[in-house]
Amino acid sequence: MIQKQDFHKLGPVLWEIPTSYRQDMRVPVRIIADDRLLEAALSDKSMLQAVNASTLPGLVSYIIVMPDVHQGYGFPIGGVAATRLPHGVISPGGIGYDINCGVRLLSSHISAKVAEPHLGDLANALYANCPSGVGVGGSLRLSIKQLDQICRQGAEWTLKNGYARQKDLERTEGGGRIEGANPAHVSPRAKQRGRPQLGTLGAGNHFIEVDVVEQVFHPEAAQAMGLEEGMLSLQIHCGSRGFGHQICSDYVRELQGAVKRYQIQLPDRELVCAPLDSPEGKRYLSAMTCAANYAFANRQVLVHHARRAFEQALAGKVSDWELHQVYDIAHNIGKIEEHVVDGEKVRVCVHRKGATRAFGPGFEELPDEYRDLGQPVLVPGSMATSSWVLLGTEGSMALSFGSTCHGAGRTMSRKRAKRMVRGDRLREEMESSGIHVRARSMPGLAEEAPQAYKDVDAVVEVVVRAGIAKKVARLRPLAVIKG
Repeated sequence: MIQKQDFHKLGPVLWEIPTSYRQDMRVPVRIIADDRLLEAALSDKSMLQAVNASTLPGLVSYIIVMPDVHQGYGFPIGGVAATRLPHGVISPGGIGYDINCGVRLLSSHISAKVAEPHLGDLANALYANCPSGVGVGGSLRLSIKQLDQICRQGAEWTLKNGYARQKDLERTEGGGRIEGANPAHVSPRAKQRGRPQLGTLGAGNHFIEVDVVEQVFHPEAAQAMGLEEGMLSLQIHCGSRGFGHQICSDYVRELQGAVKRYQIQLPDRELVCAPLDSPEGKRYLSAMTCAANYAFANRQVLVHHARRAFEQALAGKVSDWELHQVYDIAHNIGKIEEHVVDGEKVRVCVHRKGATRAFGPGFEELPDEYRDLGQPVLVPGSMATSSWVLLGTEGSMALSFGSTCHGAGRTMSRKRAKRMVRGDRLREEMESSGIHVRARSMPGLAEEAPQAYKDVDAVVEVVVRAGIAKKVARLRPLAVIKG
């Protein structure tokens, strides 16, 4: 097992495992962490997974790991890796099964004090309007033709069909659409799983959460985002559902053969990959993009349902029940981007698995109101703890391929959490502390208990110390909807 003495300390919260640690490493592994979070990272196999990932062909600079890291499939969750085009590889394990799992944040002018008597009704309306649970379908029944359109158009499809506002798309990563999707590279099984699930939350760590803006740290950015202390906000955390999961499963199987054909030596078969310029690599990238676009559309339809729930619960009780999009950002994705490597601009495929894009000021894709500030970054906590709104920085561009943390990070497996925590008692504790809980499954609720996660405030402090994010606001949960 990797131990603390195997790291070189490069800065107050930056550590490195050099390539001399193991003969097959192509690049070093870095982690952003303080002493406590580094020790937490060493409690599972996540750092070994990062070292294994450092053996992939075409990597540039280093693998970098966020302080919320924990063990995943092949790659650690919280890992960032960039491979050089055209010959570097793309690996499904470096992106994850829940392709474009991400977070959307909406702001409001609703006072939490005024809304407090109605929060139970609001939680009920959100639970009723936003389908959740394993395998649950939504109100839309897509044809294969419509699903293929969503694969290509992403959130643009929802705008054309009345589920979005233009401002929603402007405040979504990439406008809610990534180019290069080809539905022909998606299996019939994946399409059958995806057809009924648009506009659904799913289960696991996915949630809808009503929050109050508890504290603002960056008034200029908060004003641009519409975040005001004491007002309600809404977070939606979900991804591409069974559609993306099936795409990942299909290509993990297919790329087993590609590894042999291209004679790629791997220390872990979960790191299956293919060169970006190979037929197999191109097919996976285009299929993964289909799932990413589906996820943007999925969160957008959920926003449509959430707006209806706010109107049903609050119309006539508050003066303005509108929800305004702050931002939508992915944290499980592979993106073709341009970054500076050894003083030279190069095109790379950035694998972000449990890591959030955090581009700094001046990024042209951002809407005018954010361009001089930097990209909004959304970092949800666990159900009973704070969540954070941050900004990307120039430091993230220099240190972490424009990336930062994505959440608190697990310290306990789901299986262990269910052994240690009773869901009904957890719900009682949360309700007694003023958090309304609506959940379809008590074991599912136990899996996401706060004690199964790291301290999100400590994670955020570390990324701020590292210079890869700035604080904007802290949110506190008032109502939680789970699958």
